[in-house]
Amino acid sequence: MTVEDRPESARSARTDAAGGAGSPAGTGQYDDAREAAASTASKAVWQLQPDMAADDDGPTHPDDASAGPIELDRDTIRRLERELLGAERTLKRRDIAAGAGVSLLSARKLWRAMGFPNIGDDDVAFTEKDLGALTTIIDMVRREQLTEDAAISITRAVGQMTDRMVVWQIEAIVEEMVAQRGLTDADARKTLVSELPDLIEPLEKTLVYAWRRQMNAAVQRLALRAESGLRSSEAGRDGDEQDAPLPLARAVGFADLVSYTSLSRQMNERTLAQLVQRFENKSAEIISVGGGRLVKTIGDEVLYIAESPEAGAEISLALAKAFSEDEFLPSARCALVWGRVLSRLGDIYGPTVNLAARLTALAEPGEVLIDSVTASTLDSNDRFVLTPHEPRQVRGFGEVRPVTLARGTGTGIILD
Repeated sequence: MTVEDRPESARSARTDAAGGAGSPAGTGQYDDAREAAASTASKAVWQLQPDMAADDDGPTHPDDASAGPIELDRDTIRRLERELLGAERTLKRRDIAAGAGVSLLSARKLWRAMGFPNIGDDDVAFTEKDLGALTTIIDMVRREQLTEDAAISITRAVGQMTDRMVVWQIEAIVEEMVAQRGLTDADARKTLVSELPDLIEPLEKTLVYAWRRQMNAAVQRLALRAESGLRSSEAGRDGDEQDAPLPLARAVGFADLVSYTSLSRQMNERTLAQLVQRFENKSAEIISVGGGRLVKTIGDEVLYIAESPEAGAEISLALAKAFSEDEFLPSARCALVWGRVLSRLGDIYGPTVNLAARLTALAEPGEVLIDSVTASTLDSNDRFVLTPHEPRQVRGFGEVRPVTLARGTGTGIILD
């Protein structure tokens, strides 16, 4: 992204043809060609209601959803779009770029990072709110609060996380409508569109509240690490480990449901959805109460991290116990490794993550496996019982000695 303080106007076409300031020749032509080949489905997002500003005969809000199936009309969609976007779509992409004082290429980089579909020069897809958002990001670069790469990375994080969040929220509400109101899936989705205006404000407030709380928790973790130094991060390590160059010491854990694939083939859609939701909800609760962070769920598997080996061990034991005792969910194989990781794009990477995944595959249902380095950090803690096994050949790691982690003294994590 090249942040420029002069408007687009007459310079825009020349900048695009040359690939933008600082870009290789032909980059702009490549981008334009790629946009020309954008899918019809993507462009339809912006062209859902052509000429929206015209032909407004007034609202026809459905007063009684119970009177029959909801029929979505142009007025319903138009009102909802105004509510969500904050204004009518009256601007084209060159208007936005010129208003922000950047090249169209620079603006497109941010829109793509946000996850927006490609649009054409003649599509009226933007509002004054879009101009304000783009200017906010650009100004952080101009004030040197962020580098261009950091701004794009942060924008991509916002786009990906909010996209997943919106899909999650919609599916949760649709599922509730089907279960509680007896609607078909199609009618539930139509009804949600008509009722969404009443949900926008509380959902938005919840999002902002949660973001501030999560940011505060991250600040507290940063301060705690600054005070405690690196003492705990070197526990059980001699500096020769494969992950030694990586910056963050974390307990990395996996929990993997047993026989999920075969079970899912025997379930109908609703039962499978209930299983997945129960698994994710229970995992998230245990990890949160245990002081960890849920990194991601992948179908039948959950990946999480904790700040110390002890916290990670407590979470692993709690997960194994909870799934073994659950009447609906199958048992889980669990593993935990204390080591260093690289955190990028909301995910974690490195040998520690890979070893934890390998140990998960070796664990028995209901068992928690750890490696010898992790075991050495927990050896003197009477809350845990450690049972070493014979060395195993683990792909990518050579000979590894797995150790079973079990409950010793104490009650472990207690859920309210």
